[in-house]
Amino acid sequence: MAAMYEAINEVYKILLPIHEANRDFKKLASVHGKLQEAFNKVYNQSSGWERMFGTYFRVGFYGCQFGDLDEQEFVYKEPSITKLAEISHRLEEFYSERFGDDVVEIIKDSNPVDKSKLDPNKAYLQITYAEPYFDTYELKERITYFDKNYNLRTFMYCTPFTLDGRAHGDLHEQYKRKTILTTSHAFPYIKTRVNVIHKEEIILVPMEVAIEDMQKKTQELAFATNQDPADSKMLQMVLQGCVGTTVNQGPLEVAQVFLSDIPEDPKLFRHHNKLRLCFKDFTKRCEDALRKNKALIGPDQREYHRELERNYNKLKEALGPLITRKIPQLYRPLPVQAVQTQRNSYSRSSFR
Repeated sequence: MAAMYEAINEVYKILLPIHEANRDFKKLASVHGKLQEAFNKVYNQSSGWERMFGTYFRVGFYGCQFGDLDEQEFVYKEPSITKLAEISHRLEEFYSERFGDDVVEIIKDSNPVDKSKLDPNKAYLQITYAEPYFDTYELKERITYFDKNYNLRTFMYCTPFTLDGRAHGDLHEQYKRKTILTTSHAFPYIKTRVNVIHKEEIILVPMEVAIEDMQKKTQELAFATNQDPADSKMLQMVLQGCVGTTVNQGPLEVAQVFLSDIPEDPKLFRHHNKLRLCFKDFTKRCEDALRKNKALIGPDQREYHRELERNYNKLKEALGPLITRKIPQLYRPLPVQAVQTQRNSYSRSSFR
């Protein structure tokens, strides 16, 4: 019923030896029939997106009205496509019935809560959308859509901020705080909320925020280009957002803000180089997407496609000088002694 077909096999691994020992061939036939049915359902799904496993929210409780829950945080698992407004309304209504209408307040942002600024006579709820978080090494194991929605203990939510206190600012002053939460048990669990036992914060500087944004755009392009079956409307929509954008904070403005000059701080050299390489990858993906779009469109869309190509060529021309400029310090030849040391390191046991 939960559409967790992959987990059915694990459960039957426990039951099958029992039926085999009892020589219960009728039940064995039934089990293998159900296994075949489950595997066929997995096999016949093109992407896995047909199954919606759930949406996650981080809920913080603040105020002595909550008793033991005061300053506790939980991750809530809600039915798929639950909106933030829905869970906020439901929890506000639930606790208002317990404490009174004027007592419960929802904290609208996801910034760290300063308890000294809260009214001690009120009960505060802070609700934030959170998504499953995986380290790079985990993604090698979590390949399918099911893998990415099962056995989840780590979640993340992002808070944009600027140093002067505003949530949003210009590109060069836009920071991002990533908060990574670890729960005491993994989802799916017998309870729909699990308490948070560990919390970690990572601050991204504006250039790192730009790198993440460009990586996300590039991934969206790659996904739309390689989608099977092909979806021309989706592809055109993503392409339009990448090459046809004239709004502020589009790819060109990002490049002009961060790649026009080599940063003075040597700590930013590698970020600068990474962003430059992100743009190289981005332009390559745009080219692939345009090629795919040309193969998909009919005669009525040729003019629109030519417009996309013109916009892409303008963007590529403007990006050219920015993404070919390398930081000399990163490409200096190593001293002879350092090269010799590196070569010797191959024979070290620690390297092996």
